[in-house]
Amino acid sequence: MSQETNYDRRQFMGTMIKTFVAAEFGVLGVAGAQTKKSVSVRTIKQGSGASFGPLKQINAGDLSVGYAEAGPSDGKPVILLHGWPYDIYSFVDVTPLLAAQGYRVIVPYVRGYGTTRFLSSKTMRSGEPAATAADTTALMDALNIKSAILAGFDWGARTGDIIAALWPDRCKALVSVSGYLVASQDSQKAPLPPSAELQWWYQYYFATERGMAGYDKYRHDFAKLIWKIASPKWNFDDATFDRTAASFDNPDHVAIVIHDYRFRLDLAKGDPKYADINKRLAATLAITVPTITMEGDANGAPHADPSAYAAKFTGKYAHRTITGGIGHNLPQEAPQAFFQAIVDVDAM
Repeated sequence: MSQETNYDRRQFMGTMIKTFVAAEFGVLGVAGAQTKKSVSVRTIKQGSGASFGPLKQINAGDLSVGYAEAGPSDGKPVILLHGWPYDIYSFVDVTPLLAAQGYRVIVPYVRGYGTTRFLSSKTMRSGEPAATAADTTALMDALNIKSAILAGFDWGARTGDIIAALWPDRCKALVSVSGYLVASQDSQKAPLPPSAELQWWYQYYFATERGMAGYDKYRHDFAKLIWKIASPKWNFDDATFDRTAASFDNPDHVAIVIHDYRFRLDLAKGDPKYADINKRLAATLAITVPTITMEGDANGAPHADPSAYAAKFTGKYAHRTITGGIGHNLPQEAPQAFFQAIVDVDAM
């Protein structure tokens, strides 16, 4: 199922959020027959100065997790998960929209970003998918959240996919940008066509010691290049990028990023504590929870066509391609569309 959405780019005032949400964002009902609908939605102007309130910190599993929280404490929990090289500010405009609808919104820094820190110097600095999934469920336990709507992109979408596949009781519903991202090391060993391999140039760069040293030295410039490649039509300003880039100064950032990409190519071993999870990920796993997948029409990062993964979602399911030059960082580039997908998947 597909929903095509068009966006103009007119600014609206933050003080009108509640009124606008009530007037413009009724549930669309996407879980039934195939739909194709064009919706004109006003978007928030980039660099508008939106920010989170004071961040919180909580011990969860191996980490002291830094996170933003908004909305009523008794609201339905929504956990927003970022990827690389991004951070919690990908959701800075989505969060108040959800809070105004009565959701309890949790936006954590992934291990290796922002104020999230390891509790022990002895813990392996692993970036493997199983680790970030385990981190999220540990955070939910620490916050006494039994089940939540999970929504994310890039590494965050992968994390949500894994939790929905392995522990569906922890995931009420799922919004996943770029679809089904669950993969084992074995499944990633097969070579891709040259044009596809070219898109993963940085993965091979990171496989070398030169690449690790280069990313450490130039992480700010490297991340900015990735932003431009992954979202070629997104005219973000320096202030928007610099706000996120500050989170890469985390002392474990480089180790986590490099391990993630080396682990994918079986060039680095995983943390033994996640061996059971990795064994389960080697199987073909269906996602049964209500899901909306999304894709920007100008996503410059490697991604599959929606038809390639639709069958992986065996529960209530819909796909939305967001038009208007939307790239890889979909929540920040099209916050209203991402917000609406969360509201709609909750109603499935």
